[in-house]
Amino acid sequence: MGAWPGPRLFKPFLRGGWQPGPGRLRCIPAFPPRRLRVGGSCPRRVEGTGSRSKVAASRGRGPSMAEERQGSWFGFGFCGFGQALGSGRGRQVHSPEPLATPGPGADVCRVSASWSYTAVVTRGGQVQLSGAAGGTAGGCRDAWASEALLVVLRAGPAVGPGPELQAWAPGSALRGEPLWTHTLVPEAEREDAAGEEPQARALPLLPGARAYVSPRPPFYRPLAPELRARRLELGGEHALLLDEAGQVFSWGQGRHGQLGHGTLEAEPEPRLLEALQGLPMAEVAAGGWHSVCVSESGDIYVWGWNESGQLALPTRSLAEDGKTVAGEAGGLKEGDADVRRTVGSEDGAPAPFIAIQPFPALLDLPRGAEAAQASCGSRHTAVVTRTGELYTWGWGKYGQLGHQDTTSLDRPRRVEYFVDKRLRVRAVSCGLWNTYVYAVEKEESGQPQPRA
Repeated sequence: MGAWPGPRLFKPFLRGGWQPGPGRLRCIPAFPPRRLRVGGSCPRRVEGTGSRSKVAASRGRGPSMAEERQGSWFGFGFCGFGQALGSGRGRQVHSPEPLATPGPGADVCRVSASWSYTAVVTRGGQVQLSGAAGGTAGGCRDAWASEALLVVLRAGPAVGPGPELQAWAPGSALRGEPLWTHTLVPEAEREDAAGEEPQARALPLLPGARAYVSPRPPFYRPLAPELRARRLELGGEHALLLDEAGQVFSWGQGRHGQLGHGTLEAEPEPRLLEALQGLPMAEVAAGGWHSVCVSESGDIYVWGWNESGQLALPTRSLAEDGKTVAGEAGGLKEGDADVRRTVGSEDGAPAPFIAIQPFPALLDLPRGAEAAQASCGSRHTAVVTRTGELYTWGWGKYGQLGHQDTTSLDRPRRVEYFVDKRLRVRAVSCGLWNTYVYAVEKEESGQPQPRA
């Protein structure tokens, strides 16, 4: 494909989104056509599992032996508290660096990063913290880090009560008594184990998908049985839920459009995202105040706050930083999005920039790449493609985009480190101001890839 086209916005259809012609955004019609694919099932989810990586197929089929590769975790971005991705306090990592493992031969299966500390979980059941919070604990199956709370899922006995959910103060170093505990019923555990993709139900969604854990009281929050959750993500002030049918629900604060319902109003209970009905989703990701989801056909949908270009839409702050704004023509409302115009586009017409996108917009990656997984930081976004490439955009002050600089971007850009090292990215997990990536060695093909 050629150079990156500029956005061209049109009025949205009912219950729809923006439509570009040859630009970055396309419309989400009220009753969108379904994209058909020929030749087997497509990957639904990319799982990084320590030294082995698994791609879960859309019909629950496991990976073949050829799909398993030796791999490693990498990190980049903010490490001012001595988080594992860097060395020493006050440092920033601008390009991917191998992640220091908890010990010799450690097999990391999950990384969960908050602002000031990071938790890693090994396949052997060890949790280790680095950064402002330290400590280790054994017998753990999962961990979820936030500034207010560290949540750990401890394995239960072979006979008797199920696994125990523990909520710790991050500064406790996992010593003493947890702030709160909750024993999960064995029935919920068995139900989760019998599902197609048990690994997809990671914290904060609890095994059995009947409840989730919140960093604020009440810590244990039941879900309505009819939701049948497959994945749940918590943002700064909102939550996203993906159900078994591929439908997306959102609730919480909506003042930055992060709920995707076309308004800035809050929703106290999970509400179906009507704009995405008829489009089965495979992934959801919640940032500080923005949201991203990936469809089963590999398309990306974005909505919410775009202050730093985290939606890959034109933003005034980046235009002003680049001294490309000749003058502001004033703000206006176009459809339901908060759209403003600046002077100085290539064709002489005012170029739009978007501060808030309150309903889903369809985003194209360069070269027509199809997405497999997405993750969001506070104000940046990362997407893994089905061919194992990593694209990042948004706020980059601490190097969290991985492009060897601290530039912020309002368009997707491929992280060339993994291309140059002949690594295939399998999973990405964003902290608020940093990014963790799991990658495996590529098979020898003899075909060099073009640079972005």
